[in-house]
Amino acid sequence: MKFTALLLSIHFLFSGIPVFGIIPNKDAMCSNHDGHEICILNIQRSAKRYWNYRVAISVDGEKKPVEVYNCRGRFKIQRNGKVVPFEENGAGKLICKYFKK
Repeated sequence: MKFTALLLSIHFLFSGIPVFGIIPNKDAMCSNHDGHEICILNIQRSAKRYWNYRVAISVDGEKKPVEVYNCRGRFKIQRNGKVVPFEENGAGKLICKYFKK
């Protein structure tokens, strides 16, 4: 039994398949919206407020600072604390569409 688990671990390690839900940077989730390529580089869900996501994105290859996206209230909180509603075809709707509970 231990030998089988070891073989499976080695297989996943060398096959490039993400283990334990970790998404490598090279496989960032990207989508085209309004002629812009929006890529989710890193995403963390809040344990206490499951509708909040801390997300690092890039728009057309330009990295943006980490912001908190609130899928319940449809707004994001910028690094400076400013609350901004989701844009019509922006990253907020993309994030909430892919990661709803």
